[in-house]
Amino acid sequence: MIVAAEVMVIAVKVSNDIVTARQAGLELASTLGFSLSDRTMIATAISEVARNITSYAGTGEIRLSVGEREGRRAMVVQAQDQGPGIIDIDRALEDGYSTGRGLGLGLPGARRLMDGLSITSQPGQGTLVEMWKWVPRDA
Repeated sequence: MIVAAEVMVIAVKVSNDIVTARQAGLELASTLGFSLSDRTMIATAISEVARNITSYAGTGEIRLSVGEREGRRAMVVQAQDQGPGIIDIDRALEDGYSTGRGLGLGLPGARRLMDGLSITSQPGQGTLVEMWKWVPRDA
């Protein structure tokens, strides 16, 4: 795990790295004052996107930071890989759609758990999933 300029970077290569990314997300969310239920949602969303890295791309990284999204302070999670990319992003966000062995709940589930999610992907160029959760106003 690398921490640089307030960005925590977790390399994702094997399934144990999913646990490391999830734990790092829980710790940052706790520091930011998120409720237990919000921390659980954030950790679950991180698990989903990290699992997609190991399942479809092989390797990648999770970056955790605090930033501004849509004019509000947010915990930002970026999952990036150099894998095969996503051909049809809209379809990938549909419940039940999967190009692999999964149930097709990863990306749509992560989108429901977080306050925002965007995907940038090109076939053969990899994928960047960025998702965020608003930091509690009273934190």
